[in-house]
Amino acid sequence: MSQRAQPNYIPALTGVRAMAAYLVFISHFAYVFDESFPHIVQRFLGEFHIGVSIFFVLSGFLITFRYYQNFDGLSKSWFMQYLKNRVARIYPMYFLLTVAAFVYYFITKDETITKGYDYPVALMLMNITFVRGFFYQFWDTGIAQGWSLTVEECFYFSAPVIFLIAKRFGKFYIQPVVLTLTGILLYFISSHINWHGFFGNFTFVMLFTFLGRCFEFFVGIQLARYVLKKGFTRTNKVNYTYTGFLLIFVCVFVMALQPIPKGWAAGVESPIGIIVNNYFLCIAVALFFYGILTETTLFKKFLALPFIELLGKSSYIFYLIHLGWIYNLMHTWFDHLNDKVFELYDQWGVTWHSPFQYDSLNLLYAFIVLNALSVTLFKLIEEPLNHYIRRSNFLVKYKPSHTKSIV
Repeated sequence: MSQRAQPNYIPALTGVRAMAAYLVFISHFAYVFDESFPHIVQRFLGEFHIGVSIFFVLSGFLITFRYYQNFDGLSKSWFMQYLKNRVARIYPMYFLLTVAAFVYYFITKDETITKGYDYPVALMLMNITFVRGFFYQFWDTGIAQGWSLTVEECFYFSAPVIFLIAKRFGKFYIQPVVLTLTGILLYFISSHINWHGFFGNFTFVMLFTFLGRCFEFFVGIQLARYVLKKGFTRTNKVNYTYTGFLLIFVCVFVMALQPIPKGWAAGVESPIGIIVNNYFLCIAVALFFYGILTETTLFKKFLALPFIELLGKSSYIFYLIHLGWIYNLMHTWFDHLNDKVFELYDQWGVTWHSPFQYDSLNLLYAFIVLNALSVTLFKLIEEPLNHYIRRSNFLVKYKPSHTKSIV
């Protein structure tokens, strides 16, 4: 069950990225299943936003697993190399797709991009600089699901400081408490100012900002610290992979049972939902990851398959394009094809079903097309840009490395 090696690259964790992105996809289109299944099924699927929590815990683990052990202070050269790697990994595709979203807005005037805000150029700048994620009024503009990248970027900038405080001053466990209380304090201050909702809504602060979600990253950090200290060898026989996986969906079920607060979309936004999502779910995710790291299971072998690994590598793009203007265009095309099919049926004098008649089938088509598009963009744009930036002299002079990175 246990593994002795401590590899630098873990294919199964890349496969986990795909799983997380697909869970988020399901959550955004759970309404499709409401007509065919009991409503509780739709509520259950609607809480599959847990893919975001999986991403957050995974980010905390991967950044720590790569950088923590050799971290000896915030030198300029270390930070510039660290920042260069983060930019190469995250920013190029986000920038290109965000600009494309606003170009789409300027052509179509589709207000799903701007949410009715009158200054689209300023809003585009807020999106490409990630600052929109600090404002309740703007968090879901542009690429709506990109709010989570503001949270990720805040973690990336915070991680070296977190490492420094933990290693130099021995203060680790108090940090998420301080950060969370800072977020709550900002809410109490900003709620009386109402500056475009800057930290001005409690649910928003707890679910859509780094200060509210920081505990998930710290769980991932602690998992990496434990693995770096203890290694991947285990003596107990507990099956963490399937235990953690089961507990993840127990959390989902608990959130599905919560009443949906007015103005929100899921049980996670209720008080109990926030507690379960932010403080219990991440622990279940960490147990699942620990199993993936230390056990040899069929699930791990599946996640490590080359095809699943490829889907994991392209899942960042899938996450960015699965909701929004690209999906809306696809939905329009499906409607158009459905009309054309029925026109043909009328000419032939038949009353057959159209392959584009059912929302569930169209969702499956969209899933397949979005994956194909994601892999194509990954191979043609994201991967080459990532390698180009890492091998360039951007921020810091390039130094060849012979190790395969996990992040």
